[in-house]
Amino acid sequence: MRHIHIKYFVVPALCMLLFSGCSKILEEKPRSIYTPGYFQTERGVLGGITSQYAHLRFLYGQPYYYNSLETGTDEYTYAQSGDANHRDMDYSSVSNLTAATSRSDVLWGTAFSNINTASGIIENAAAVNISPALIAEARFFRAFDYFMLVQTFGGVPLDLGAGELKFNTTASRKSVRNTVPQVYTKAIFPDLVQAINDLPAVPRVTGGVSKTVARLFLAKAYLTYGWWLQNPNNIPTYPQTARTDPDNHDAAWYFQNAYNIAVQGIDQAGTTYGLENTFYDVHRGGNDRNKEMLLYADHTQESEFYNGSPLTGFQGEIGNDGRNTAVWFVTPNYTVLASATNADGTGAAVSVVQREAAQPLGRPYVRMAPPVGVFTNTFAEKTLDSRYDGTFTSVYRANWPKGGVTTATLYNANDMPVVPGDAILSFLESDAQGVGITYPAGAKFPGKSANGVGAGQLPGRADFVIAPSGISRIIFPGLWKMGVYRTGNVGLGEPNAPSTRPFKIAKFSEFYLIAAEAAVKGATTVAGRSARELVNVLRARAGKWVFSNKNNAAFVADNSAAMTAATPATIDINYILAERSREYFGEGLRWFDLVRTQKWNELAGTYAIGGTAYGNHTPQTVTRTINPTHYLRPIPQGQLDGLEMTAEEKAAYQNPNYQ
Repeated sequence: MRHIHIKYFVVPALCMLLFSGCSKILEEKPRSIYTPGYFQTERGVLGGITSQYAHLRFLYGQPYYYNSLETGTDEYTYAQSGDANHRDMDYSSVSNLTAATSRSDVLWGTAFSNINTASGIIENAAAVNISPALIAEARFFRAFDYFMLVQTFGGVPLDLGAGELKFNTTASRKSVRNTVPQVYTKAIFPDLVQAINDLPAVPRVTGGVSKTVARLFLAKAYLTYGWWLQNPNNIPTYPQTARTDPDNHDAAWYFQNAYNIAVQGIDQAGTTYGLENTFYDVHRGGNDRNKEMLLYADHTQESEFYNGSPLTGFQGEIGNDGRNTAVWFVTPNYTVLASATNADGTGAAVSVVQREAAQPLGRPYVRMAPPVGVFTNTFAEKTLDSRYDGTFTSVYRANWPKGGVTTATLYNANDMPVVPGDAILSFLESDAQGVGITYPAGAKFPGKSANGVGAGQLPGRADFVIAPSGISRIIFPGLWKMGVYRTGNVGLGEPNAPSTRPFKIAKFSEFYLIAAEAAVKGATTVAGRSARELVNVLRARAGKWVFSNKNNAAFVADNSAAMTAATPATIDINYILAERSREYFGEGLRWFDLVRTQKWNELAGTYAIGGTAYGNHTPQTVTRTINPTHYLRPIPQGQLDGLEMTAEEKAAYQNPNYQ
C-alpha cells in the first residue's frame, strides 16, 4: 500500500448557483477549462478523485466550522476571546445565530462543489476505463458530503442544475430542496452500498477509502435515519414531509441494519484496521496514521505544497488553503504563566511556559472553553480510565530555557523553587483534591510576581493549581489529543504555523458504539455483541495505560477489569453518549451526536463555568435556549443571495426559525 500526500487539485466546481466559495472559482478561473471533456480523460478523472480527498481539508481543521460542531454542546462553550462567531453558536443570551452569521456555511459551499466533482467522475470514468474501485471512491465522497449536509440542514438539493445526481457544467441560479428521505434513499444509501461492493478491502493508498470505511458511514447513516424516522421528541423536519420511508422500511429495519453493518465492519476488517492497544496511542503525535484511523484530512510537515498550508511563520487561522488550526481555538493562554526570580516570590516575572510547537502546548487562541461538567461528569473517573489523561493537557510544565532564558531556578507557588520540566500549573482531578486551596483575587497574589492566571496554592506544592469547579472561560485544560506535533524542532519550533498533523474524521472504534447504540434502539444482537459487551471493548482498552501525560512519564497499568465491571448492567442512550464523548471529545462529532439522538437540549441546555477574568473561579450556571427548530442550521445567506427567487420563495427555501 502506497502512502501519498494529497495536494488540492481544483476541478470543475460549477454548481447549481453561485455558492459562497464556488462563486470565487467561477470568477477567478476561465470557464473554458471546466468543460465536460475534462472528465473524459484519465488525467481529469484521476485528478478529480484526488480532489475528493483534498476537499476534506477545507472542512476538518477549519476552525470556524469546527466551532460550529462543538460550541453549544456539553463539550464546549465560548471562551474569553471568543467573538460573535463563537458566541452565536452557544445558544445562550449572547447568541444571535442567523443565516448570515452561521459558520455552517463552510460545509455548504465546500460540499456542493465536491458533490458536483464526484458526479462528473461517476458519469465519465467508465468511458476512459477507470476501474469500478476508483469510481467507488467518488461514490463514497458524494454520499459522505450529502450525509454531512442532510444532518446539518435537513433536505438539500439533489439537482445542481443538470438533473438529480448529474454533473452540472452551467452555473444555475435556481434550486429546489429535496426532502430528507429522498436525500438518504436516492443519494446516500445507494452510493454507499455500491461503494462497499466495489471498493477494495485494503485501500489503494494510506488514508484511502475502502470497504471498511464505507461500511462505517453506511452503518452511521442507517442509524441516523432510523432516529429521524422514529423522531422520539417530535423535532420538525424541513422541507416538511411525512416521517415515512420511500422504500417502506421502518425505523427498526434501519437500526437492525446499522447494527449488522457495524458488526460486519468489525468482523471483516482484516489486518489493515483495528483498535490501537491504548487510547494514548490513538492520539500520540507521530502515530496519526495508525490502524484505527479510517478517514482523516491529511497534512505533512515535509512539504508546504503537499501540506496544503504554510509550514512556518506567524500565520492567520484561515486562508485560501486547508489550514489545520482548529486546535488553536481550544488552547488557553498558558504563556502568561510566570515564575519569580527571587526566593521570596518577588523580582522580575519570567514567562516560564513559553509558546512551543509541542503536543501539550501549541498556539493559544482562547476562543472555546470546556464547561465544568466535562471534568466533573463526563470525565469524572480519571484514575482507572486513561481517556481524561489522553485527551487534555492538565499540567503545564516549565520550558523557559528553550526561549533563551538561562536562569537555572525560578520560584513558583508558595515561593517554592522550580526547574525546567517541573509542573507550573496543574488542573486538579477533583474538587476533593482542592480542599484548602487559596485563590488570589486577580492574576497574582499581592506582592508576588509568580502565577499570572489567577491559579491557587495548596500547602507544600510548587505548582499552582485549579480545581475542576474553578475552570473558567479564560483558563482551562487544553486539548492534548489534537495538539501540534512536529519533528526536528529547534528551540520552541514553529508554534505559530498551522498544525501539520492529519485531522481525524472517523475511527474504527466507532463501529462498536454505532452497533451498541443500534442495539439499545432494539436491534437483535448476536452472541458476544450486546450493547454492554460492545461498549466494554472500548472501556477495557481505556483501562490500559502506557504513559501518563500528567506526570510526563511512562506509566504501565491495566485497569481493564475494573473498568468493565463498572459498566452498568443496562446500557441506555445517555450512557452511549457519555462514552462517545469520552472517546471523541473535541473531535467535531458532538453536535451531530446530540442532534441525531435528540438529546441536545437535555444534555446541553445548561452548563456551568467561571467568568472571563483571571481569578474568576466561581462557576456560573448558564441556560441555553435550544428550540426544536434549532436542530437544523440555517441555509447560508450566500446561497439565498445567489438565488433568482422572490422574497417569499427564499423564505420558503430557508429553514424555519431563520426566515
